[in-house]
Amino acid sequence: MPVRPASTFEETVERLGSAIRLGLLAPGDKLPPERELAGKLRISRSTLRQALTALVQSGHLVSLRGRTGGTFVAEQPPLTEGGGEPLDQGAWAVLDYRVAIELGSVALAAERGSAAQFDRLDELVAKMAGELENFEEYRRTDIRFHLDIAEAAQSPRLLSAMTDVQSQMSDLIALIAHPPEVLARSNEQHAHLVKALRKGDGARAARQMREHTEGTEHILAGLLPAPA
Repeated sequence: MPVRPASTFEETVERLGSAIRLGLLAPGDKLPPERELAGKLRISRSTLRQALTALVQSGHLVSLRGRTGGTFVAEQPPLTEGGGEPLDQGAWAVLDYRVAIELGSVALAAERGSAAQFDRLDELVAKMAGELENFEEYRRTDIRFHLDIAEAAQSPRLLSAMTDVQSQMSDLIALIAHPPEVLARSNEQHAHLVKALRKGDGARAARQMREHTEGTEHILAGLLPAPA
């Protein structure tokens, strides 16, 4: 099935990761040529390449060069059926909790945030751009970014809730690989979000934050096994 334009990269990772996990793409299978696969998914070849790169870096796919080369399903893909921690109802409850806190925070931050606070968010975006190869450093900066949004909302309860949800999200995010392609895409969304906050456009900021949280959901769903 084609993927939706709003989150093509993340949904493509989910679609292909799920196909590998469920055995629809078996170990050793060769993927169709890029042009053909992009056409089937109705996405651009550049988006497909980004998703394939993410899945190669996470160990789900192997890319081989030469006349007999191509992109193949790894012989032992990580977290296939029967291995790893699945996304259970408790995990989805955390993801829902995150949506409520993140969207509420950006709506208020757009109304109440100061230019100095938005400058600080831009600094964190720039810092994350230099940490794409080091997930631990990136994640620490990412947490600070989301906490600073809650601080800009000027709501102590939201800040407390954001601290809690980021801690719980760290437990989920630790279950999967963190290829630079995924981090780069996430940080692009951070940058767009700050622009909306600067304009005081709470509705736009909320839409962008929802796209950001959906991206995490797609990546988790694609790279983790389904519940038994």
